[in-house]
Amino acid sequence: MNICVFLSAADLDERYTRPAREFAELLGKGGHTLVWGGSDVGLMKVVADGVEKAGGRLLGVSVEFLSDRVRRRADEMLVARDLAERKALLLEKADAVVIMVGGTGTLDEATEILELKKHGHHTKPVVLLNAAGFYDGLKEQFRRMDAEGFLPLPLTDLVFFAEEPVGALAYLEESFGTA
Repeated sequence: MNICVFLSAADLDERYTRPAREFAELLGKGGHTLVWGGSDVGLMKVVADGVEKAGGRLLGVSVEFLSDRVRRRADEMLVARDLAERKALLLEKADAVVIMVGGTGTLDEATEILELKKHGHHTKPVVLLNAAGFYDGLKEQFRRMDAEGFLPLPLTDLVFFAEEPVGALAYLEESFGTA
C-alpha cells in the first residue's frame, strides 16, 4: 500500500518524534511505501529514515523552491512546480493518507484532502494521528461540524482518529482487507 503522510519538516520534541518513528517502523515492516513531501529534515526525515531502515519504499514529492531540503536517497523522487501540484501528486500516488503533527502547511494539506473526499473526488481512507493529543481541538471542532450538520457525510466516513501509530496502520490495513 502507498501511504501518504502529511507532517512537519520541523525538528520536534520526543512526544511527537516517538509516534512518528513507531509508525514509520510499522509501515516499513509491513512492506508499504511512504509517499511524503520528500524533505530530509525534521519529522519528515525521522519518518523517511524509519521506513527505509524497516525495509519500506520511499516515494517523495518535493517542490522546486525546497530543492535544498530534498532527500537524496529515495526509491523515487518527483519535483512539482508549486505546492498545488505537489498536493495533487501526493494524493494521486497514495492509496491512503495519514496526517501527523504539523503547522499551517500540514493543516492546509489535511483540509484539502478532506474537502476533496467530502465532495467525492476520492474515497481513500484518511487517518488523523493524534500524537500526544496534538489534534484534540481539531477533533472537537470536527465533531461539532458533524453534530451541527456542516458535513454532508458522517464524520466517521470522512476521517479516522487514531491515538497511536498501531491503530492508524491497523485501520488502513483493515480498510484494504490486508489486516
